[in-house]
Amino acid sequence: MFSKETLIATNRFGLGANLDDISKARVDPKKWLKAQISLDHTSPKAFAGLATSRQLLEQAFLNRRIKDEDTKKKIRKIRRQQFNKALLARLINQIETQQPFAERLVMFWSNHFTVSRTRGFIGPAIPAYENEAIRPFIFGSFEDMLISVAQHPCMLIYLDNISSIGPNSIGGIRREKDLNENLAREFLELHTLGAQGDYTQSDVTNFAKILTGWTVVRRPKNQRVPAGTFQFDNRIHEPGPQRLLGKDFNQGRKAQGVEALKEIARQPATAKLIATKLVRHFVNDTPPARAVDMISRVFSETNGDLAEVSKALIKLEVAWQQTGTKIKSPEELVISTFRALRGEGPVSLPRRRLLFAALKSMGQEIFHAPSPAGWPDIEVEWVAPESLMRRIEWIHEISQQSSTPSRPLEIFKNTIAPFASDKTTRLIRGAPSREDGLALIFSSPAFQRR
Repeated sequence: MFSKETLIATNRFGLGANLDDISKARVDPKKWLKAQISLDHTSPKAFAGLATSRQLLEQAFLNRRIKDEDTKKKIRKIRRQQFNKALLARLINQIETQQPFAERLVMFWSNHFTVSRTRGFIGPAIPAYENEAIRPFIFGSFEDMLISVAQHPCMLIYLDNISSIGPNSIGGIRREKDLNENLAREFLELHTLGAQGDYTQSDVTNFAKILTGWTVVRRPKNQRVPAGTFQFDNRIHEPGPQRLLGKDFNQGRKAQGVEALKEIARQPATAKLIATKLVRHFVNDTPPARAVDMISRVFSETNGDLAEVSKALIKLEVAWQQTGTKIKSPEELVISTFRALRGEGPVSLPRRRLLFAALKSMGQEIFHAPSPAGWPDIEVEWVAPESLMRRIEWIHEISQQSSTPSRPLEIFKNTIAPFASDKTTRLIRGAPSREDGLALIFSSPAFQRR
């Protein structure tokens, strides 16, 4: 048996309880989590050999100029293969990782700074975007992550900044082009100050002007700067100072945007938005005000030091008071199911149909959030009758096709046994087959929640 705190550490802060995690966390769950907070982390071995976003976007830009339809079809097939390979590597890492708290934070921040396959051109490069713009900063500085995301080619393409041109710039005057405010608006509304933040339409417009020139090379003039690379182009940058959030930004060129992003990152409204989303994710769909205030204060006092913010999350008493306050998203359900199976020995992944197609049917196709707001993090969005039916169908299928020799009672003991209802326990103990036993575990309310 293990404690409530051990289950919360492995299941809510981690990616799902199993024998390995339980054995490591049970002595001191909070210490186990804190040990995962480190700037000294390398790229997981599962990602070895994957293409970079620059390589993938360079290929995409070059492919745009191809006229032959058969060649285009072949290239589209290769792009799908590259994307599926990266998705599979990501899932394998999530299942096998020894740092599940860190990986949960990668998922959280990747969703916060969503880039979606709804913009198909960047699709194959999105896993690389997560590894390049998000992963290195989860325990670093929020403003560094914000700047990294803002200048990543995937984000600049996704939110149309590559088509934003200062109207008074050289390029704007010559081509009679104008601003595109998408990136500026979404960064203020979704990623920093929030919809209720104290900013105006003038702030959005001026921020968009500040970010003109932040673009992506499409037709390289030399081999030193290949297509798909971030580029600051002063020819399309709106000249002159801009006023944002009551402050004048007089810096020239790219530095103007960097300083503006730093200023936005340090705003109290940004601290409040980030704290609210983190507490919602790790505590409850309705974030307790005291917990939000505590995390917001740590964020502000440390200048957005995400290692300190992560430690503060672990210290929140309210996060340890009750299990099962959050419903698992489909992605979390899939990951935690495989982690539970893996805890009893090696487990081979099933056919892709049982992974990515299943997630699509459950309503959460990976890297395919319907908008820049990302996937929802509240229960009501994941418990529609059809979605629940798809979950149960997947659970039955994966229970039947799992190749691991796992015994249901051992998995039950190492995941949810101390906190399952008496009825659930009786049903699992009396299951007529291994497959039925597994299905009862994974479909139980204790497993479906975290």
